[in-house]
Amino acid sequence: MGCSPLYLGIDAGSTASKCVIVDGAGTAVASALHTSGAGTVGPQVALDKALAQAGAGQSEVRFACATGYGRHLLPWTDMQMSELSCHAKGATRLFPAVRTVVDIGGQDAKVLRIDERGRLENFVMNDKCAAGTGRFLDVMASVFGCTVSKLSEYDAQAQNIASISSTCTVFAESEVISKMAAGEPIPDIVAGIHASVVERTYGLMRRLGVEPDVAMTGGVALNDGLRKRLEARIGRPVRTSTLSQFNGAFGAALYALEKCKDK
Repeated sequence: MGCSPLYLGIDAGSTASKCVIVDGAGTAVASALHTSGAGTVGPQVALDKALAQAGAGQSEVRFACATGYGRHLLPWTDMQMSELSCHAKGATRLFPAVRTVVDIGGQDAKVLRIDERGRLENFVMNDKCAAGTGRFLDVMASVFGCTVSKLSEYDAQAQNIASISSTCTVFAESEVISKMAAGEPIPDIVAGIHASVVERTYGLMRRLGVEPDVAMTGGVALNDGLRKRLEARIGRPVRTSTLSQFNGAFGAALYALEKCKDK
């Protein structure tokens, strides 16, 4: 990258650390993830990966902004911003016409309403239960002995949608095991799991109202099967990006850039 100034955003989440580096135009030049979150070496590993990808040293980072659960645990950053603000900032850059953002992370799910100027207008979050989150899908994938990425493939093979009535992760896990023992096809069970997550997400969306454009961020945005079921449920397209999983860190990097411009 030479001597061009870089701006860094890091999202120290509860289950993963994500880092994005942008240039002076706000274009992402590097992104990295490490599957351990706040209070671990995760943020530093994500930072090192992103710097290596950008071909830069930390001295070339002009300003750094932290967000997420562990944002106050990173003394080497220059500022901190709330996760909600960073998600609104990142989503607006990725999807300029966005008004509704569905973010499903490792431990929580939230829906953001963004106004026409790209500012956070309102939001709702799920309760403390992990059902309907990335953690829920991790548990379900472990029951099938597969990775979370495999769930979308199973969903595409489904002939029916199995009924998953439990809203608690622990009870849902037992219900899934029982259905497998009864001989129900795994693709149908996965379709039921996705439908269950979609219903919980839709419940959050109804509380705010679904206003287009709708975008999805967070790691679960990579699950194409779940995204398609959400589209069918709300009757609207749901937009995603290759940076959807890094949206919080991307928004933080844009805040770092904006702070320097203000100065």
